[in-house]
Amino acid sequence: MMKTNIYKLICAGILIGFTACERPLSDDVEFATYASNGDVFLDGFTAGLNYFPFEGSKLDAFTVDADVSYDGEASMRIDVPNFGDPAGAYAGAVFPTDSPRDLSGYDALTFWAKATKAATINEIGFGNNFGENKFLVTKTNLRISTNWVKYTIPIPDPSKLVAESGLFWYSEGPEDGDGYTFWVDEIQFEKLGTVAQPRPAILNGEDVEQSTFTDITIPITGLTQTFNLANGINQTVNAAPGYFTFETSNPGVALVNEQGVVTTLNEGTAVITALLGGVRAAGSLTLNVGGAFELAPVPTRPAADVISVYSDAYTNVNVDFYNGFFEPFQTTLGGDDLNINGNRIISYTDLNFVGIQFGRVNASAMTGLHVDLYIPESITLNDNSFIDIELQDYGSDAVTGGGDDTVSRIKLPADRLQTGQWISVDIPFTDFTALSNRSNLGLILFQSSEGLSELLVDNIYFYR
Repeated sequence: MMKTNIYKLICAGILIGFTACERPLSDDVEFATYASNGDVFLDGFTAGLNYFPFEGSKLDAFTVDADVSYDGEASMRIDVPNFGDPAGAYAGAVFPTDSPRDLSGYDALTFWAKATKAATINEIGFGNNFGENKFLVTKTNLRISTNWVKYTIPIPDPSKLVAESGLFWYSEGPEDGDGYTFWVDEIQFEKLGTVAQPRPAILNGEDVEQSTFTDITIPITGLTQTFNLANGINQTVNAAPGYFTFETSNPGVALVNEQGVVTTLNEGTAVITALLGGVRAAGSLTLNVGGAFELAPVPTRPAADVISVYSDAYTNVNVDFYNGFFEPFQTTLGGDDLNINGNRIISYTDLNFVGIQFGRVNASAMTGLHVDLYIPESITLNDNSFIDIELQDYGSDAVTGGGDDTVSRIKLPADRLQTGQWISVDIPFTDFTALSNRSNLGLILFQSSEGLSELLVDNIYFYR
């Protein structure tokens, strides 16, 4: 962080100097370039490569293994801990370099990997250096087996990587509560020449229409790039906003910056689209901007009587995700991505059902659940409209699917719903009749009737 700040100060000083002197740059000026070495880990670390584990990771999860390798004399060994391991909850680390590299001549990161059992690595990729991560690339749910297999993670737009220091990273937790070991070898950036047919997307390729308000910020999510590889596989990766060029159809209504964050200015309609490497991205965001927005009521219960999942008024428990995107039937987009003058609000579109998973909560001493809901005026309610709210407790083993989970659901029927204003809902735990235990609560799920496709959520907490 200190290096970054110093670099910014130096750059600022240079810019001030140029501005004050008002001298044009000479055609003879040569800007700094970096080495184009694509090697990351072959039989060991390449020059300048570092290992930094994530906070909460098992610190010694990574070692260099001289006994197992795909080729040569050594490989990276990652020991994923068991659930509840006091040394760390998962295995995760970044491998940045001391000096950036010019990777614009390559089209993919490749590596060989195998594991002690068939498993799915949660996240793996490049572009993570604990800094801006402007060109972060993530491959989620990478399937690995007990045999060595070569994997390819394509670069969304190689021309962007002229000074990249984040060469490799991963994050993986226990599978069904059990740890395991996987190995990675021959990690390098390559020019394969077979990475073809780019198909970028925003909002997961969906054309989303959303009612919103003035003076708010909305980040564009669901940013992906898909390439066809030589083996015929269509490989999709999550790409950072820095790879995209965002556009607005109506800058008087909404602006969008280079990080894909939209700011609404005035009433009207604006359509947000994007390009990646000159290719039009699938998906768009149509914003119908109304007037100023009234925030949810500020909670008044004492903090000592509350366990908060999501609220600006309290200290919240750790949240794993605001949108688990349960395939294949879920359509819901969005999550914790609405900010109105510093007030965070969960915003869902294309809603059918959505889950918020949080750190295991012992709510045995609490008596109920509170949540504030807002249905936009653009939604038409009828007698069949409803919102279901479901709570899940993970049982004594605190593991989902462990055999002792309990789930209970209540329904908010049409006569309890309104549009254009906040609905404050307090539900006694006694209404969740099938919830036999509350010592390991970990999931709240919202489900809506057909046509009720937009929902804002705030102030989710348990109370007594």
